[in-house]
Amino acid sequence: MYKIAVMGDQDSIYGFAALGLDIYPINIRNEEGSSEGSKKLRELVNEEYAVIYITEALAETLKENILCYSSTKLPAIIPIPGVSGNTGLGLRMVKRSVEKAVGSDILFRDE
Repeated sequence: MYKIAVMGDQDSIYGFAALGLDIYPINIRNEEGSSEGSKKLRELVNEEYAVIYITEALAETLKENILCYSSTKLPAIIPIPGVSGNTGLGLRMVKRSVEKAVGSDILFRDE
């Protein structure tokens, strides 16, 4: 059975545990945070997580890793805002996905 995970800073993700999601706190403020996040993302993919929510701040540091999985069916890696606010990364990724699927920008024509 597939599972759902949430990765990011502790303050942003701890509430998801109450919903029954598996949480994985990653401290991106230290130098090892990016490599720790990269390692944990690979582990979650190998453990058959179907959906992995990642805070936008962490997703910024793992862009290359996330792109590696963008052409695979699973997992769906979805950036979410953290406690520090929305950076717009999630919206940009949705825009890119829609353009790839449809062939043109049908959602954000005015921007």
